[in-house]
Amino acid sequence: MPRIFRWFLAAFIGSAWVAALVIGATELWRYDSAEGVPASAPLAWPADTHIVRQHGLPELVVLIHPKCPCTRATIGELGRLMTDCQGKLAATVLVLHPANMPAGWEKTDLWTSAAAIPGVSVIADDQGTEIRRFGAATSGQALLYSADGRLLFSGGITESRGHSGDNAGRSAITSIVLGSAARPKTPLHTPVYGCSLFDGSGACRNNGSQSCPR
Repeated sequence: MPRIFRWFLAAFIGSAWVAALVIGATELWRYDSAEGVPASAPLAWPADTHIVRQHGLPELVVLIHPKCPCTRATIGELGRLMTDCQGKLAATVLVLHPANMPAGWEKTDLWTSAAAIPGVSVIADDQGTEIRRFGAATSGQALLYSADGRLLFSGGITESRGHSGDNAGRSAITSIVLGSAARPKTPLHTPVYGCSLFDGSGACRNNGSQSCPR
């Protein structure tokens, strides 16, 4: 094989390899940074919700799909948030349980991890009734309500899909709860990252990662 041909072949293979890496990295970045549909959350605590609030404490509601891999990071951030808030915040995690799914289907590792966090209550949400009351559409949606029932924050508590670490959502909630920031006159918002909770027809999704937008 002529030397110049071998050189061109090596250069072609090297260029193709670099191009594949760039394309792969770009697709991964696009996936990680793809925002979910934000909640249309009620500005006042829903009167018909079955969540029992703790008197005198702001309430954080986190709405999740039990089979969304992206939401593991959200639960990890929730644990850090509850530690940082030093008992001054109550939290409820609503876990979607679609119709026709067997009992216990929703009790995945996400349920177990959330239930292990001090100050957090975990509730199975049959057919997404409560999730709809709170207007959520994406797993990992967090909603903070004041002690008197006013919406203060709506968004995600991760910086991107499935990634833990410092982020605007967790920082905003911590600042509001601890009083290091003034209570906002209108709700603060951050992007939310996770699987869709409902399909195009409005029915609860019964799968996890396959429902993540790509």
